Amino acid sequence: MDPVRLAVLDEDEFCALRMLLVFALEGSTIRSAVLIATTAAEPHPRACGWSVRDGWLHPMDPHDLQAAVIPCPDVLAVEREVYDAPVLLLLDADEEGPRA
Repeated sequence: MDPVRLAVLDEDEFCALRMLLVFALEGSTIRSAVLIATTAAEPHPRACGWSVRDGWLHPMDPHDLQAAVIPCPDVLAVEREVYDAPVLLLLDADEEGPRA
């Protein structure tokens, strides 16, 4: 599947994002997926990302993320500052606490 760009500004785009996340996390048909979140804030737009592994989102390696968000040659695009994505804890239904 080609990359999908969503500017989650309204309910329809939020529903599309939610559907894509469920599709990726469910795991029966997707072998690999990433989620890259970016800001448009000037003067330093930022980006962080997660890869889908074992049915959950794990922070991307900053080097891999930098390679993913660098503008293509001869394309007018904003360069983004890459930062570590936060760890998203997954609550385990069988245990009382979260797992990473």
